[in-house]
Parts: sequence; C-alpha cells; structure tokens
Amino acid sequence: MEKNKRIFTFLLLIVFFQGVMMMRSNGYDSYEGEEEQGGGGEIGKGGFMMKESRQVIKSEGGEMRVVISPRGRIIEKPMHIGFLTMEPKTLFVPQYLDSNLLIFIRQGEATLGVICKDEFGEKRLKGGDIYWIPAGSAFYLLNTGRGQRLHVICSIDPSQSLGFETYHPFYIGGGPSSVLAGFDPDTLTSALNVSQPELQQLMRSQVRGPIVHITEHAPTMWTEFLGLRGEEKHNHLKKLLEMEQGSSQEQEYNPWWSWKNIVSSILDVTGEKKNRGAGSSKCEDSYNIYDRKHDFKNDYGWSKALDYDDYEPLKYSGVGVYLVNLTAGSMMALHMNPTATEYGIVLSGYGEIQVVVPNRTSAINMRVSVGDVFWIPRYFAFCQIASRTAPFEFVGFTTSAHKNRPQFLVGSNSLLRSLNLTSLAIAFGVDEKTMRQFVDAQREAVILPTASAAPPHKGEPQRFGSDRIYR
Repeated sequence: MEKNKRIFTFLLLIVFFQGVMMMRSNGYDSYEGEEEQGGGGEIGKGGFMMKESRQVIKSEGGEMRVVISPRGRIIEKPMHIGFLTMEPKTLFVPQYLDSNLLIFIRQGEATLGVICKDEFGEKRLKGGDIYWIPAGSAFYLLNTGRGQRLHVICSIDPSQSLGFETYHPFYIGGGPSSVLAGFDPDTLTSALNVSQPELQQLMRSQVRGPIVHITEHAPTMWTEFLGLRGEEKHNHLKKLLEMEQGSSQEQEYNPWWSWKNIVSSILDVTGEKKNRGAGSSKCEDSYNIYDRKHDFKNDYGWSKALDYDDYEPLKYSGVGVYLVNLTAGSMMALHMNPTATEYGIVLSGYGEIQVVVPNRTSAINMRVSVGDVFWIPRYFAFCQIASRTAPFEFVGFTTSAHKNRPQFLVGSNSLLRSLNLTSLAIAFGVDEKTMRQFVDAQREAVILPTASAAPPHKGEPQRFGSDRIYR
C-alpha cells in the first residue's frame, strides 16, 4: 500500500511539472512581457481591468465609447466592449460596420431597422433584449422611449475588421459623412437617377453627425420629412427615392432597393401603419435575458447564461451572454471556465474580483463598481464577491457560443467532491478523515455566503472603482 502511494505521488509530481513547463512555453511565465505589448487589458499591476477606451462618436444626439480589447498571446479571441448612449427622440443613422455587433439593451426602448438575407425588417427592442448584427449588414437604431435615454452595451468582434483600432462604420445616411459622398457627383446622379440639385439637397441636408434629433429644433433632412403629412410626404420623398424600376426580381436583390425600403420605413412614406415585428421578415427575433428563467438561484443570488441552443444567432456570432446578481456580502464560488474567455461589465453595486494567474500563489484583487469592464482568461481560476452594502450585478460576453460548463473548485458541486478522496488526501498531505471534513464543510453551491470576505474591508472607503465608462 505504501509503495502504491509513493508511485502515485511520483506520478502527480510528473504531471505537475509537465503542466508548469507547458504554461511557461505558452508565455504564462512572463506577464511583464504582455504589459510591454500594450492593450486594453493590464495584466499584473492593473489586474484584469480593461481601462483603455476611445470615444468613437460624439454627436448632438449622443455618444459611443469603446473599451479596447486586451491583446497578447493568451487572448484567443479579442473583443471590444461598446457603450452607446442616445438622447430621447434620436436616430443612429443607417450604416454598416466592418465588425460583428452583439447588442444588449441596458435601459430604454428602441426600434432597430436591419437588413437580413436581403430583406428589410424592424424590431422593437426593450431593456434586456439581445440582438446580433453581422458585419456588413445595414442597420439603424431609433430611440423610441419617451423622455428616456437609451443605453446600449455591445460586444464588438473585430475578427473581420479592416484593422482599425476599434471598428469602422460606413454611414449610408449622414450627409457629408455618408459613404455615398465619396463618389463622383456624376456617378451618383446616374446611379440614383436624380438631378444635381436633388443630389445636393440629399447629401447636404444632414451635418449634425451620426446620432441626430428627429423631431425638434432646427430642421434637418429627417425632421423636414417627418413634418410633412400624408400625400405631401410621399410626393416629396418620391423625388429623393425615385430610381430606375426594374423587374420585381431585380428589386429584391438590388442593394439600393433595400436601402429605399429602410428610408421609406423610417419616414413612413406611404402613411400606412405597418407591423414589422416578429414574423414579418427573415430577420431573427431578439432574445430578452431579463425574461429568461434563472439557470441557478439560491438565497445568495442567481445567474443566467445564454448560448446558441437558446438563441440561434449566437451560433454565427460565436459569443455567449451571461447575467449574474449577487446579494450583499455573497460570493460566486471559486471557479474556472474551460471553454471561453469572459468579459464582464458591472451594472449595479460594487465588489471585488479575485483572479489567480498560473505562476502565482496569490490572487490579483480588483475592486470594481458601475461601468467597470473586466476580463478573465480561459482556464484562470477566479471568484466575484459582492460588497456588504448592496447587491452586485454584472452582465458579460464569452468567447464561445457553446454551453459553458464552469468548473467550481469549492462548494457542494465542486471538483473536490468529484475527485477521488484518497488522491486528494495524498495531494494535500493529510489523512482521508481530515480531507473529508475539508471537502464536506461547504454545503452551499455556486453562490456562497461570505460576509467576512466581502468588501469594504476595515479602513476602506464605501465606494471604489476606476473611471466610469457607462453611466
């Protein structure tokens, strides 16, 4: 028996040293090297916070900031995080991007117009809705909430991008910033079958940026059209939208015909009320994560996770979504993700995130509050702890659309309960009775009560965190 134990211990040592050598060969031994490469994720001194951001849009009707993805050898799939804010009664003008976009409506209501499979459709979105817009698909977003700002959080997948730092928009509407404005005027007048004065009116009417007010103050292309009634609106738009009419088959596959449908829908050129909701086009419906049942829930909090089995467009995006709410003083148990890197955004409350890197014996502690963005590499062990003063809620995206099966290191459903007790006792250097007491001590699973470990700690302020990006 003693001989078998010595052999088993020797084998464990071999496996351990082999793992260390593999981590060193993959670059885990030199986080300073990762810092020298730069990027939005600061490994080491700054932990796993994403602090580098860019204001990519600043307009009269709102703004958009993008938090830059971390870069380095351990990032298997970069992901930027975008924060879009739109004032009431504003339009994010029609455009397409060089990157895939997965949007999450944090607050407010909106109408999303988008082209799917060569057909135009509109979707009415509310808080909690998730929708995927593939790269190259034309879309617009209209804030329909009465007197309410629209807040959108989105993952931006740069895998198909042109190599810009964040992403690159191609505005279809938007006057001088429109992608159409780059073409020769003679080319445009021929292509659109309009006169030079009509073209100039179309291209010079909107100079207020990509997020514009649509009903108030100085007239714009959008407000002028919306101010017309019935037949007047139809006749006025006809001059701008008229073009060579081919066969119905040509119209179906003509990109300008699809764009004509978008403009007509925004401005209601026929004056008819059309229901373009679910089932009226080839576009997928949105998915509301707030309405989803909890995947796990106990007295200390709950969690939800969305994969492509729940929402088919995620299969093409390659991104999963999760939402976690921890009650004051509770903890998401120590665990690791075997299939994906995790990007998280704090929605409410504040707390602490601890991450253990492979070549260290202590965790990197990150203090986070509303608006902070963090990331956890695949395989790294970590936990989230809510403050003792308020619930802690965060939403996030993962780099895999498959069902994520986190491996918990503690709790009643942990790996310690699943592994052979004798093997564990040998590994920890204790007898089996002691090991059994240690493993069975925690009866809760997934989300644990942990007031003693929860911030704020003695002598610390009640609130903390980096500069807020989402407000």
